[in-house]
Amino acid sequence: MTDKSFRLEVLTPQGPVLSAETTAVTAPGGLGYLGILRNHAPMVSTLGPGRIVYRDPAGGMHQLINEAGGLLEVRDNEVTILADRVGSSDPGRRD
Repeated sequence: MTDKSFRLEVLTPQGPVLSAETTAVTAPGGLGYLGILRNHAPMVSTLGPGRIVYRDPAGGMHQLINEAGGLLEVRDNEVTILADRVGSSDPGRRD
């Protein structure tokens, strides 16, 4: 882990979708999009449908599509997303 990275976990009822190191996450919160960086304050938020965008430590951008609702938790430099349904918009990625 770099000094700017943190852990991102995306889970659905069908099982884990993603486990990755990231330097930034943007997710569709219940009241608007949330931007999360390392050392973010602990929080829990509802999720709405929309794009979950994350940046890998090498600077590459990736995104998933949250197709329904869910929850997001930030704690101890880890973001956990519990989503009802997630699809990928990254070419070549298999979910």
